[in-house]
Parts: sequence; structure tokens; C-alpha cells
Amino acid sequence: MHFLRRIGLILLWLAAPVVSFAAVNKNDPYLVPLRGAGNIVLVVASIAIVIILIRGERWRSIAGKLLVMLWCLPPLLMSVAHLRFELRRHDVLSASATEARQLGPHFMVGYSSFPEVARLAERGLIGGVYVTRHNIRGRTVEALRAEIAALQDKRRAASLPPLVIAADQEGGIVGHLAPPLTKVPALATLAGLAPDDQQSKAEEFGRIHGRELAGLGVNLNLAPVLDLKPPVRRNRLDFHTLIGQRAIATDPAVVSTIASAYVRGLEETSVGATLKHFPGIGRVRTDTHHFSANLDTPVRELEATDWIPFREVLSHSRSALMVGHITLTAVDPDRAASHSKRVVDGIIRDKWGYQGVVMTDDLVMGAIYQHDVCKAVVEAINAGVDLLLVAYDGAQFYRIFACALDGSRQGKLDAAMLRASEARLEQGFPTAQARAASSPMRVVDKDQPFAN
Repeated sequence: MHFLRRIGLILLWLAAPVVSFAAVNKNDPYLVPLRGAGNIVLVVASIAIVIILIRGERWRSIAGKLLVMLWCLPPLLMSVAHLRFELRRHDVLSASATEARQLGPHFMVGYSSFPEVARLAERGLIGGVYVTRHNIRGRTVEALRAEIAALQDKRRAASLPPLVIAADQEGGIVGHLAPPLTKVPALATLAGLAPDDQQSKAEEFGRIHGRELAGLGVNLNLAPVLDLKPPVRRNRLDFHTLIGQRAIATDPAVVSTIASAYVRGLEETSVGATLKHFPGIGRVRTDTHHFSANLDTPVRELEATDWIPFREVLSHSRSALMVGHITLTAVDPDRAASHSKRVVDGIIRDKWGYQGVVMTDDLVMGAIYQHDVCKAVVEAINAGVDLLLVAYDGAQFYRIFACALDGSRQGKLDAAMLRASEARLEQGFPTAQARAASSPMRVVDKDQPFAN
């Protein structure tokens, strides 16, 4: 028994700093699973351990007093972290109507709480929402459709433009609303077909996605993937990007053909496409969900290979363009492409002449979030990015919006860039399509067969 008590004390000494770390970082995206009930469990467990230690008279020794104090820390640290979050949240929700009108349209947010996102929507603090698997898990299609319609109703009641409603339905391993929506094969499965068959099948895949998404009230699909398929090799630390399973092909011409047809199918249903992840992550082995990554390929080589599908599809569609969090070292070695003015304004806007909507990949990804988020937010807006995506952990919206708010109040935001971006969002895709799709259509039968 004495031996077991010693083991128990050792475990308490080891666990105390771990629990304290979790408490002070309770709002970190990596600790999302601990939120809610998890936080309550940590607090209750900490208090229970303190009571047990005191009742067991462990506090009489200096070491015992220190252990008791260590286990008193988690509830206190969690309270401080919660207070800090609430103060930031209050600051964002207290933004003036002018600030909301200036900054809100540039943010797209994922959500878990409908009342919370509805509040942001009706105050004009966001321009779009992102729906994913947890929004439909355990629910019916009709329930999610009604929820999206309710958000749009709140926007109309507040005399605000319709929200952009985005989802991630690539097909294959990325189909966050399937089931209950149809699980469509990856576009890569079409690469071996004859060109005519590639186009007909890809268009049909696009129409299936488009009809079902439009039926929910979704008007923007974060697809297709235009990164070139990398060599057959896997980075053991790539847990989420998995671009080898998502990219269409190694041949830019095949990617262009299939992606163009898929986009046509989507656009037939008034659902917009998003081409991703410029400047191309097929050559990058590092997973930007967790780490920074460099793309060291010369621009001339990228223009002759990886960038062909992006330019080709953009030239004859209304697609938005998603910029990834990789650093294009030949152009701007100091920052990720998603907030690089040399990349967004210099290449995409000036060199290519693209004046459609540019959005970031999720700002909650480690390549951005683990660094200076506020700097990235301000630089992205000043670079000409139109939509800043906060998808995985919607609670981070308050931190990220606060960065833009502080930047605006300190005069760090480029007013001309904001005006140009506002015009793109108002006049072009996706706002025009959001208006067209704000009245949901019927969802097609998820068992509908593919066209031959």
C-alpha cells in the first residue's frame, strides 16, 4: 500500500504541470476536445485532488504544500484564460457598425453554436460561414437546411447581404457532409479515362455536389484541388494534408480538363467553386496544418507546370482562389503566400490580371496560428485577400477578428485595398451567387446513381 501511495504521489507531481498547461491554454485549437465537459472535468478533478491531499494531511510538509498549491493552479489558470477570452469576445462584439461594415465581410467562420454564429451574422461581423461534419453529425439534412435558412433570414432582417455559405466537398477522402450527402469518388479516379469521358464524368460529379449543396443553402464549395499529384512518397508527419490522395493527376493538362469540367457542373447549380491551394502544395511534404513549409521551386518552373491548371480554370470560370500557407521562397521568403503582397497582389492580381475573390486557407492551421497571427491578418488584408477563413475552431474568430480590429484602429490597414476588396465581394463572386442561392432548393436523393 505504501508503494502504491508513492506511485500515486509521483503521478500527481507529473500530472499537475500538464493539467496546468491545459488549463492556461484551454482556448488553444489543439485542445478543442477538452472544451465544455472536458474543462469541467479538469476543474472538478483538480478540486477533488486538493481536498484529498488536505484531508490526507499531505499539506503539512513543504513538498505537500507545494503539491497542493500546484493543484490549486488549474482552476485559477482556467478562469484567467476564460476571462481573457470573454474580454476579447466582448471587444469584438462591441465593434461599431462602421467597423463591422468595413471588416465583417472579409471573414468566413466555422461554428458549433448556432446562437453564437447567428449573433455574428446579424451584427455584420462575418461575411460567411463554413459548415462541416460536426454541423450535420447526428442531424438530418432538413435540420441543417433550416439552420442555414435561419441565418440568411437574420441577414435579411438586418438589411445585410446574404452570407456566403461554404462547405468542403472535394470527393474521395474529403467530403465533410457525406453522408448524408452523396459520397462522390475523388476526381483523381477520372484521370485514366479518355478526355471526353473525363469531362462528362467530372461535370456530373460537379452537378451532384452542386445540386445537393444548393439544396442545403450552400453556395460555395471549397473544391476542386488543383495541386499536382506528388511523387509516390508519404511524409510520416503528414496527418491531414494527404495531397497525394486528393490531387487529380501529375499532368497539368489532365488536371485542367477535369477541374474545368467539374467547375462547370458546379456553376450550373449556382454553386461557386474554389480552386486550391495556390501556389501549389503538391511539391511540399510538410503538413501546414501543423508546421511551416517552403516551396523552393523557381517561378519559371511553376509557371510551366503547377500553375497551368490555376490560370486555365480561372480564365473561363467564376471560381474563387484559395491561397495556402506555404512560403514561395523565390518570391517572398519572409512570409506565407496567404499573406504575401508579392504573391497575391504581385502575381495573382497584377501579373495574371485576376480580379475575382481570393481567400486564405484556414487561419487556424499551425503554419499561421503558431506564429504572429495578427501580423498575418493585417498583411493578408493589405495584400488584397478578400476572405479570411477561420474554419476548424470557430472560437478563434474572436482572436483573429480582434487582430483586424486593432489593425484598423491603429491605422495599419490599407484603405484602398479594403475598398477594392469590398467591390469584389459586392459585385462579383461569391456575393452575387449567394443572393441567387439564398433560397435553398430541394436536396437530391443521396442514392441517385452517377451518370454513365
